[in-house]
Amino acid sequence: MKKIGITTTVPIEILLAAGYQPVDLNNLFIAAPGALSLVSQAEAAGLPRTLCAWIKGIYAALLSHPEIEAVIAACQGDCSNTQALGEILATEGIEVIHFKFPYPRDREQLAREISTLTARLGTDPEAVARVQARLAPLRRQLGRLDRLTWETGQVHGQENFHWLISSSDFASDLTAYEQRLTAFLKEAEQRPVAANGRVRLGFAGIPPILTDLWPFLSELGAAVVYHEFPRQFSMPYETSDLVEQYLRYTYPYDIEGRLADLKEAVATRRLDGLVHYTQSFCFRQMFDQFLRDHLDLPILTIEGDRPTRLDSRTRMRLEAFVDVLRP
Repeated sequence: MKKIGITTTVPIEILLAAGYQPVDLNNLFIAAPGALSLVSQAEAAGLPRTLCAWIKGIYAALLSHPEIEAVIAACQGDCSNTQALGEILATEGIEVIHFKFPYPRDREQLAREISTLTARLGTDPEAVARVQARLAPLRRQLGRLDRLTWETGQVHGQENFHWLISSSDFASDLTAYEQRLTAFLKEAEQRPVAANGRVRLGFAGIPPILTDLWPFLSELGAAVVYHEFPRQFSMPYETSDLVEQYLRYTYPYDIEGRLADLKEAVATRRLDGLVHYTQSFCFRQMFDQFLRDHLDLPILTIEGDRPTRLDSRTRMRLEAFVDVLRP
């Protein structure tokens, strides 16, 4: 299968129906043993220091994998720098295919984008529908994994994050991912139900780039039972309508849709507090005060820049936040 990179979650059903092996470039970057050095490589190549490290990491990771000859860039509905990244990649000889999540959210426009991408990749709606049906049981399994995180505590926060974040491309191997997930769920369901008393945290914002966040929170006695965007990547709202599936996906659209999802999580998952992760130089930092104004629970905002361990200041702030929330 020919590999095709994606800059964020896009209608993966189309890629699979067309016979491509999708590779989420964010995961390719952050899972690399030398993730931090990739950021430095991008800066040495001319990308500015005052640019999100995710964009720099994607750029360098892609250039180190020449077998990925094409990229689907979400030039609307994702990072505001993705369009420029796509232009730069095109000058490097990489085929760039643009996809737009309509803003404001619009069903007809999204349907046109999905139809255009389907034709562009050489497949048809019937084949895409078959793949969507093929993925439905797997997506239900991810929903079960999520419930085992917040209902029983049998799945730990870092495990939840790992499985949901990798559902953007199914770790570039759908069959193997499904087999591993089935085995993991079987093992997790045999674990004892977690005792009550741990501080229940949720994460809002883009996936954190900090490498030791979850182990540190676990040491503090906090359980992370909600990851906003990774959960969205798993497509938690079941429907046989592909357009509807990606309309209900909150990540690329307005803050009001995100707010409704967050409010539901706060209530359903009985969150004690929310950690809002912001990425340095990311436009989504602007939503921090909005979330504080509209969510009725304690919120701690932390910021990360490069893929490194927590600094001492952030560790102290997290420790103090968890202490305040203890019953």
